[in-house]
Amino acid sequence: MAEQKTELAETKENATSKEQRGALIGIIIAVVILVGLFIWGLVSLIVAEPTQTAKVRDIFIIIMAFESLVIGAALVILIIQIASLINLLQNEIKPIMDATNETVNTLRGTTAFLSENMIEPVVKLNTSLAGLQRFIELLGIKRK
Repeated sequence: MAEQKTELAETKENATSKEQRGALIGIIIAVVILVGLFIWGLVSLIVAEPTQTAKVRDIFIIIMAFESLVIGAALVILIIQIASLINLLQNEIKPIMDATNETVNTLRGTTAFLSENMIEPVVKLNTSLAGLQRFIELLGIKRK
């Protein structure tokens, strides 16, 4: 049964590593294609007429402006999420941590109380009884 579990775990690990390799190869291919398209675009702009290059430049500027708007919206959403996280930490997690800390302190006090009032007397009694038993054995009244 244990061997089947280890074989299943190894199979899962192999599948995961194959998926990671496939994803890495896909990313590398995508990067190579993008670099090739970028180089092709640059060569096309150099060879093309100046008016066509100006049009491409204008379209690129419009695309960059739109991208700036999208990034700005993403930053606003990120700031809102960070504020929500801070609120969660202050209003929900901190009281839980305070209650846990209070419980741990109470537990420390309880263990100290039990140690002083219950365990120490029992240990002292056991020590005394062991000494008395050894004394009786030395006198020869009781044998081991």
